[in-house]
Amino acid sequence: MQSFAPSLTALAAALMLAGPLAAQEAPVDPATATANAALEVAPVFDGHNDVPNQLRSRVANQIGGFDFEDTTDTGEGHPEGRALHTDLARLAEGKVGAQFWSVYVPSNPDEAEAVQQVIEQIDVTKRLIARYPEGLRFAETADQVERAMADGKVASLLGMEGGHSIGSSLAVLRQLHALGAGYMTLTHNSNTPWADAATDTPVHGGLTDFGKDVVREMNRLGMLVDLSHVSEDTMMDALDVAKAPVIFSHSGARAVNGHPRNVPDSVLARLPENGGIVMVVALPRFINEELRQWGARGAAEEARLKALFLGQPDKVAAEMQAWEKANPEPAATIGDMADHIDHIRDIAGVESIGIGGDFDGMPSGPVGFEDVRGYPLLFAELARRGYSQAELEMVASRNALRVMRAAQAYSASVREMAPIETIIPSPQP
Repeated sequence: MQSFAPSLTALAAALMLAGPLAAQEAPVDPATATANAALEVAPVFDGHNDVPNQLRSRVANQIGGFDFEDTTDTGEGHPEGRALHTDLARLAEGKVGAQFWSVYVPSNPDEAEAVQQVIEQIDVTKRLIARYPEGLRFAETADQVERAMADGKVASLLGMEGGHSIGSSLAVLRQLHALGAGYMTLTHNSNTPWADAATDTPVHGGLTDFGKDVVREMNRLGMLVDLSHVSEDTMMDALDVAKAPVIFSHSGARAVNGHPRNVPDSVLARLPENGGIVMVVALPRFINEELRQWGARGAAEEARLKALFLGQPDKVAAEMQAWEKANPEPAATIGDMADHIDHIRDIAGVESIGIGGDFDGMPSGPVGFEDVRGYPLLFAELARRGYSQAELEMVASRNALRVMRAAQAYSASVREMAPIETIIPSPQP
């Protein structure tokens, strides 16, 4: 009678070996697989990252000793111990293929100083890009972005945040564009002499006549008009004037979170006709309404305590600490960000959506998206909500590239048009 013992022993050994391998080869979550497939062919084109401002505030734009390969240890020496959100390793992990680096300078009534500072920020950003040719490549056109992506580089573009940086001069605007600025946010948190901001008391009712000529000249140049930070009236005026698609480089939907930095439905409804996009922001207080309300309640409580305990800052601080313990801060999540994307799709269509994280311009992103590694998780969440691979590709970068191409095509169509020479009216005494 033939013995089966050796065969059974061999089978047992094979099963023991197959167990760990089977565990290692568990099927990938379908949503994750869809997101990964989308980002493989259409890496993220992010509309807003504030690393340049961090270079100014942390190292005074002296980057000889700055290591952008890995910035996870940069919290040392920061007042709040906060490390940067961005470096080359994490950009690769986050599947970022193109980045508008924000050459932001603070709002400044001394516009000449602001002009100098923005030139300094353009300079340091270009120097940073040049120092890392294996990971970054300067880009100004959609074709250059796509070539950089295809070569495995992060296409690196410049975005000016705040119209104060042109010193109320179209000549300065033209020269900053010639230096590589691909978009300009018409305001930051404060009004300019020619445009109202979302978070300032309105004085112009939107854009002045000069402000409308700023938009026209940006269109002529092929420079993207960025409407993040501006008032609803300014948004409407810009859409009335614009001949090329606009962008919101880092904003959400106001119907989901009522912060004035977000885009109202009245404006979203006009985006399809213009062809523009909202590049959805990750900043927690802009995306989570409960967190925004919590902040308002905290501010009201602090004001109440200061009125009750005049000249007693230690008492106010202690009482606020007790209030915060009794009223813990709500947490924003990737789901909140996806809610904004869903709403914009419902009102304006998936063609009107992009991504603009605002990393290194905020303390942290939402839970699960604390730094630039989090984009694949966001896209997996969108896939779970039913977005197809083609739609995810549009949100990731195809919409942004389309907008760039449309702006460049309009500029090419009016290349014979003379530069606009309007001078802003002098302030009346």
